[in-house]
Amino acid sequence: MRHQKKGRKLGRDSAHRKALYSNLAGALIEHGRIRTTEAKAKEVRPIVEKMITLGKRGDLHAHRQAVAFLRSKSVAHLLFSEVAPRFADRPGGYTRVVKLGPRQGDSAPMAYLELVDYEPEARAAAASQAAAQRAPASAAASE
Repeated sequence: MRHQKKGRKLGRDSAHRKALYSNLAGALIEHGRIRTTEAKAKEVRPIVEKMITLGKRGDLHAHRQAVAFLRSKSVAHLLFSEVAPRFADRPGGYTRVVKLGPRQGDSAPMAYLELVDYEPEARAAAASQAAAQRAPASAAASE
């Protein structure tokens, strides 16, 4: 019986699981939202919360701890410079899990894991606006 045994194994050994959590946490910090299985989302959520709390602390030791877990200086820099300051006045609860339904193929329950201030419309609008600005410039250059 698995009484008092926290966490999910996700069919991986411990090193593979740690790498998976690191990669998913880095992707969430970088993109603001990731699509994954519900089990993975629920396992990664507390890890990302801890990373954002480290980012809010902002000292050298916190930065080194974040780099050690995330294994990417660029993602850690993004965490400390952009993501954590957005949550400076929020006392926890930085992420949410939005259930999407079963995945076609194996019927695994899927979910979005996203930062609570993530706005997909704003990103799409900004991307289309940037593309619109580039299009006239490139058209004028070709003439």
